[in-house]
Amino acid sequence: MPGDTLLSTIDSPADLRRLPRAQLQQLADELRQYILRHVAQTGGHLSSSLGTVELTLALHTVFDTPHDRLVWDVGHQTYAHKILTGRRERMATLRQLGGMSGFPQRAESQYDAFGTAHSSTSISAALGMALAARQKGESRNAIAVIGDGAMTAGMAFEGLNNAGVERDARLLVVLNDNDMSISPPVGALNRHLAQLMSGQFYTAVRSVGKTMLGPVPPLLELARRLEQGAKSMVAPATVFEQFGFNYIGPINGHDLDALIPTLENIRALLACKAGPQFLHVVTQKGRGYAPAEADPVAYHGPGRFDLAAGLQAPAASAPPSFTQVFGQWVCDMAGRDPRLVAITPAMREGSGLVDFHRRFPDRYYDVGIAEQHAVTFAAGLACEGLKPVVAIYSTFLQRAYDQLIHDVAIQNLPVLFALDRAGLVGADGATHAGAFDIAFIRCIPNLSLACPADERECRQLLSTAYAQPHPVAVRYPRGAGAGVPPLSDLSELPFGMGEVRRWRSGLAGVSGASADAKDANSASGAKGIAILAFGTLLYPALAAAEKLDATVVNMRWAKPLDIDLLRAVAGQHAALVTVEEGTVLGGAGSAAAEALAALRIERSWLHLGLPDRFIDHGDPARLLAMQGLDAAGIEAAVRQRFDGLTA
Repeated sequence: MPGDTLLSTIDSPADLRRLPRAQLQQLADELRQYILRHVAQTGGHLSSSLGTVELTLALHTVFDTPHDRLVWDVGHQTYAHKILTGRRERMATLRQLGGMSGFPQRAESQYDAFGTAHSSTSISAALGMALAARQKGESRNAIAVIGDGAMTAGMAFEGLNNAGVERDARLLVVLNDNDMSISPPVGALNRHLAQLMSGQFYTAVRSVGKTMLGPVPPLLELARRLEQGAKSMVAPATVFEQFGFNYIGPINGHDLDALIPTLENIRALLACKAGPQFLHVVTQKGRGYAPAEADPVAYHGPGRFDLAAGLQAPAASAPPSFTQVFGQWVCDMAGRDPRLVAITPAMREGSGLVDFHRRFPDRYYDVGIAEQHAVTFAAGLACEGLKPVVAIYSTFLQRAYDQLIHDVAIQNLPVLFALDRAGLVGADGATHAGAFDIAFIRCIPNLSLACPADERECRQLLSTAYAQPHPVAVRYPRGAGAGVPPLSDLSELPFGMGEVRRWRSGLAGVSGASADAKDANSASGAKGIAILAFGTLLYPALAAAEKLDATVVNMRWAKPLDIDLLRAVAGQHAALVTVEEGTVLGGAGSAAAEALAALRIERSWLHLGLPDRFIDHGDPARLLAMQGLDAAGIEAAVRQRFDGLTA
């Protein structure tokens, strides 16, 4: 494209390393504009990627990637990395079906050393790579780039703790500090001292000093304190040195004249096995695009937008998303119950807690990217009589599974889990899909799980869950639902009970009680098909049922199941179909089949849901259709399985 004259010549980091140093800033400017143009067309993680342009250039210039392993934490920061590693022309397909992933993927490129999308994994993975190279006798470096709040998670510190004792590990941890409130701008003095502290002369002097002063402990202690004092003038508290790292920085992450010489010095330190290194780099999220610089949170992961106009407010007439329904409910319930407290692991905006934070600041807790802590923290609050609501994505609750069992369920504490992003999530792909929550929650004693079919049920089932004296999770998808307006009150629905939304011909008007046939365990007299729908797939199931003339049950609860309703429906139908936006293996359909088997009721089954494989990124509606979970797919699957029983 016009203006990308230098970038168009870069197809790999090897091309980058052949450029004169003086041209790198021009390349950085072109790269930033290229990212802006393409993300405006596709949507994606913009602010963080704009902030890492110079850092990415410097890392690929200094280190011999892919021989040297470069591991990006979270993956939000990697668009410049993807462009420079042979994927420039694929940016137009970013996060689209069959296109390039928004996160690092090993299957996508040899330069993606480790697949990431959840946070705080980079140090552990890079350490594993560094020690594997040592064991195999290979001369290579491993670099972990961690940022976007990922240092708040315990796993990052577990990795640091392990790495610090491996004195000959060729490991570099780069802290991409892109929170503008943490550090002030850094200047020439910091640049000079960072390069000095990373140089071999400084390291050698320090080593010789320890040798010479070792026999005189008071002098050695004085030298140590002088060194710490010198560093403390330009650096934050060097907690990282207590882990065994050589701490360097902070330096300006947009200053290539600072980054490249410092990284070259660090590369030399790694080559002489001077121990694990820690480089603190300060960057600006949204760098180079004024709206993103002013509001990096809003531009963290925008959809398509106009570069000239920036992000626009959603139309006032747009139906509320499930996240917005939750956000309004939690504020309304907090207004009624002073015991309610809300907890999020660094997902205030994504989980719909912005308004709650504004209205109830003393009852709002953002614990950082620390899902395990979030769950156990909620358990502690519940022990003292408060009513914690943990707003968390389904995919992130997986990271706190032990705490869910050990700290909440075993103690039967009344914690409400609001599980956003249940089911397929679209552009973020397999790492963010909430495919497994039904399966991993329903096997935990004391823990219940509600599956609202629409926005109105979501609000009502949140109230129902909140009223229970034990832990309950409510799962709901990303985006808007069927457009059923929520009620303004805080009314509840019966706990653990579903409803029949459509009866097949001949059963219309029959009540659930009278449908409870005496001989439910016998198939004699049972005709037709009943579809048991869990969650928002109720609506495509209803559409399919019109073509099939099938009964449709809105189950509402994956645990506990409405056994009476299930028995009644089974007594009237020859075949049962379950539909859920979750994995079929161990899911709600399995629960229904197990329940009828326990009642010695035998029926023919068809379980529809997500298959036993990871589903990649793409448009959510199309992805559901590809899994056969739209109305046409449900109808086709039922006709194929139960030919002769359908209308």
